[in-house]
Amino acid sequence: MHTRLGSSKKMVENLAFSAILSNKRQYNPDFYNWNRVKVRYCDGSSFTGDVEAVNPATNLHFRGARIWLAVMQELLAKGMRNAENAVLSGCSAGGLASLMHCDSFRALLPMGTRVKCLSDAGFFLNTRDVSGVQYIKQYFKDVVTLHGSAKNLPRSCTSRLTPAMCFFPQYVAREIRTPLFILNAAYDSWQIKNILAPRAADPYGKWQSCQLDIKNCHPSQLKVMQDFRLEFLSAVIGLGRSSSRGMFIDSCYTHCQTETQTSWFWQDSPILNRTTIAKAVGDWVYDRTLFQKIDCPYPCNPTCHHRVFTPLDAPPI
Repeated sequence: MHTRLGSSKKMVENLAFSAILSNKRQYNPDFYNWNRVKVRYCDGSSFTGDVEAVNPATNLHFRGARIWLAVMQELLAKGMRNAENAVLSGCSAGGLASLMHCDSFRALLPMGTRVKCLSDAGFFLNTRDVSGVQYIKQYFKDVVTLHGSAKNLPRSCTSRLTPAMCFFPQYVAREIRTPLFILNAAYDSWQIKNILAPRAADPYGKWQSCQLDIKNCHPSQLKVMQDFRLEFLSAVIGLGRSSSRGMFIDSCYTHCQTETQTSWFWQDSPILNRTTIAKAVGDWVYDRTLFQKIDCPYPCNPTCHHRVFTPLDAPPI
């Protein structure tokens, strides 16, 4: 509630649209002339929460699902119901949201609309941290419980698994019927910092230098990260091949690649199979080419833009 991620009062009023949201053809060749809407994020549950009670001490509301529905109703009324093409996309928690709400978004639009979903850096992996603890599993369980998310998670998953497990894309995405594109770094910097080596599992800060810059990683840490990549790829491949599912899994140390111009479409953007992210996604959306590629292991891809953080960057969860 004290940052832009928890309150609209903390958000900037004007937000620059770049990369996949750009209205300049040279920066966004396939989507520059689309109607583009940025749904600001402040609910903490990828728009799945719905709790009637309000915490009297903090006045916190956990009603992300109602925010989602209100936004969709307004957009439909403003003309989205007449769309010929519609893409639901987002990065990080927004990438998770675009995946979780993919089929329900499709159901809002007429049968004749071509609807697709793009999840950027939203494929959070259920795995153990470096101390052997299932940290992220407990964290997601706490989120689902706090927000009352269970009833708003895909029933195709909750009919088989616990609601907490159904917050992980690896257990949900197989059942998504709407065409889905998974864009993710195999060494997702957020996941390395918050799932693989969270502060609770690294009390002495042995991973801090590595997390700030992958070039600082000790060989033993790189081995752990390579194992994480293999587990991540296993989860993605485990979804099964689909003629409608796109995939761009690069070997960059980064997080979110559709909303940054240099990673989306630039002279030196990351390339996989001689293809930029923008072209891979555009070809998939317009049914020109089905892109399903996985990069070779770090440090094989010289086109990667590896993120370098400072100790002052937002602390991990």
